Amino acid sequence: MRPLKFLDANILVYAYYKPRRRLMGQEETLKNLAKEIVGKISEGKEDVMTTVIHLSEMANILKHGMALNELHEMIFGLLTLDNVETTGVSREDYSAATELGMELGLDPNDALAVQVMRLHNISEIYSFDKDFEKVKGMVRLPSIK
Repeated sequence: MRPLKFLDANILVYAYYKPRRRLMGQEETLKNLAKEIVGKISEGKEDVMTTVIHLSEMANILKHGMALNELHEMIFGLLTLDNVETTGVSREDYSAATELGMELGLDPNDALAVQVMRLHNISEIYSFDKDFEKVKGMVRLPSIK
């Protein structure tokens, strides 16, 4: 089995969100990178883990830019892939993540990703959030300026 990478919500948002205007420069680059990552995951070429919190975060954003049936199909599709592991989060998990976020200067959902990654010995995260770069022992992918 390939090493797991954590999948942050913003990769899915960039891949699936349909903007009302033409994307320019960095936005277009990020969207293309996100689509490439999601393509590799969909084809079973990447093994990833995410949480129900991160899926919910993504759904709350995408519901404003996708038809509801498309959003449902996309989530069901992710949940049925053998190479996508989705983990639940308890009240205690989220509380601990919030405390970790205070220590690391991260928002609660980003801190939750770090906590889950540490629990599962995952060192790489697919995310466009540069805050992950300040967490020791973590590698944010893709590497962008």
